[in-house]
Amino acid sequence: MPDVQADFMLKPAANGPAVVACNTCRLSDEVRENEDGQRGGALLVEALRRVQASDPAYADVAVEEMPCLFACQSFCTVHLRCPGKVGYVMGKFTPDDDAARAILDYARAYADSDWGQVPYKQWPQGVKGHFLTRTPPEGYVVE
Repeated sequence: MPDVQADFMLKPAANGPAVVACNTCRLSDEVRENEDGQRGGALLVEALRRVQASDPAYADVAVEEMPCLFACQSFCTVHLRCPGKVGYVMGKFTPDDDAARAILDYARAYADSDWGQVPYKQWPQGVKGHFLTRTPPEGYVVE
């Protein structure tokens, strides 16, 4: 493991398909937090975990969180990753169960794919238009 500065700590995480949600994303353009002081990203994490717990079909996809994915203009954001697969950053989600379900449905199809490329006809409606970036897996680029 590389040396890590004291102000930027890495911690071990699941080594399989995972949705990593930014827990510090704003709630909206105008508002950082709701009336209870929760950020939009934290609310999306809660929704992802709630939806995941409600359906055993989502058990194979880890839901993780971290501060700031550096996509602040596209809140709420998630990073979909899995070793050996193309990764994606998606954003502009509302922090609710419908968005969480769409993200997890896509994550299941992604986990079942060979290289992380899910045919468009299999995309849940709730993720269409939300893709910000794709990143190749370590040691590869996309043709």
